Amino acid sequence: MLMSNSTARPVVLPQTFASVHPHAGIGEKVRAALGVGKTRWVMLALVFFATTLNYIDRAALGVMQPILAKEMSWSTMDYANINFWFQVGYAVGFLLQGRLIDRVGVKRAFFCAVLLWSLATGAHGLATSAVGFMICRFILGLTEAANYPACVKTTRLWFPAGERALATGIFNAGTNVGAMVTPALLPLILSVWGWQAAFIGMGLLGIVWLVFWGLKYFNPEEHPSVTKAELEYIQKDVEPEPTKVPFSQILRRRGTWAFAVAYMITAPVFWFYLYWLPPFLNQQYSLGISVTQMGIPLMLIWLTADFGSIGGGILSSFLIGRGVNPIRARLVSMLIFAACICTVVFAAKASGLWVAVLAIALAVGAHQAWTANIWSLVMDYTPKHLMSTVFGFGGMCAAIGGMFMTQIVGYVLTVTNNNYAVLFTIIPAMYFLALTWLYFMAPRKLES
Repeated sequence: MLMSNSTARPVVLPQTFASVHPHAGIGEKVRAALGVGKTRWVMLALVFFATTLNYIDRAALGVMQPILAKEMSWSTMDYANINFWFQVGYAVGFLLQGRLIDRVGVKRAFFCAVLLWSLATGAHGLATSAVGFMICRFILGLTEAANYPACVKTTRLWFPAGERALATGIFNAGTNVGAMVTPALLPLILSVWGWQAAFIGMGLLGIVWLVFWGLKYFNPEEHPSVTKAELEYIQKDVEPEPTKVPFSQILRRRGTWAFAVAYMITAPVFWFYLYWLPPFLNQQYSLGISVTQMGIPLMLIWLTADFGSIGGGILSSFLIGRGVNPIRARLVSMLIFAACICTVVFAAKASGLWVAVLAIALAVGAHQAWTANIWSLVMDYTPKHLMSTVFGFGGMCAAIGGMFMTQIVGYVLTVTNNNYAVLFTIIPAMYFLALTWLYFMAPRKLES
């Protein structure tokens, strides 16, 4: 029960998503989440659209790969190397951007990052060779690395523990929306204006988003529209006093390595899907670059991923509402999703296109549910003034893992004449390995 400064009467906060009766309908739970205030959901919408743009920029290369490979005579290893240099920039950018966001604030740091990545996206339209694309992808990775540290920091600042997994699942659903919109719109743009215009158009979308971010985003204590009740609800958890912490001390924290190693093992799988699913479907089932052939299967896969992203957050929030410790709720949820990912082993030898799409869709959806929970897990035990730095270090490790995975994928496909079966078989084991590491290493409460 909270006291308002303007009256002597107590202000009773409404029930929230996590605390509402577990058998209530989804409509009642949504109303409870909105009842305490709506400002934090507006902030969430901003980072959702940023994530959508982030993945439109990334997914476009995979969809356009057949056209670009033909026009510039790329080999399989050329394409692998282009993605490799994106991962190099991404790894460096994660470490730098995470620390920068904690130091100068999420609003300024994210604004500069999106401006630079929009310019880098447009610059792809001027590239004329594989080397040119490697340079553009490196710069894009360096700047796009700010997206997730900024989104996670925003979620950590604006949402209490009971809503974090749901909020994380919602903004992370932007990855799937971006990956789904890309094959739906790109074929039309390619047929009318060409691939150069596609990259320039994506860069302009980022500039439009910057206007809304600059005008609408503020931290909770500074936001002109947030109510006192919502602010007190957001900040109800006891937090350590913000202090300047040397990076060397952050590296000595158990929670830093719990997240970094687990994320390094599993995050590259999503990049594998993003970069290699279009070539796999095109090779296996002779699909062309059109909405009806390539577009619909990819859209169904990414739509399933959206359900997984949000559903994964709902599951752990439900468990927390039943009194389960947040860390344990995340781990139990991740075990369930790791089991669902095993369906991907059937994709390479599927009897037809839609069997393969179903197997992949379930795995990608479960991966996004897993991601919503591993990100919420690190938020649960990391103080908010260190959030972007810890996440940035983990993201750097994940990007390094992605660099190696890109090279491994290119090598395996080259020596096996583009046989994806080995790759799809290895993927599920990566999640159980990461979950075992988290079970033993993840702190069970907020680290001081």
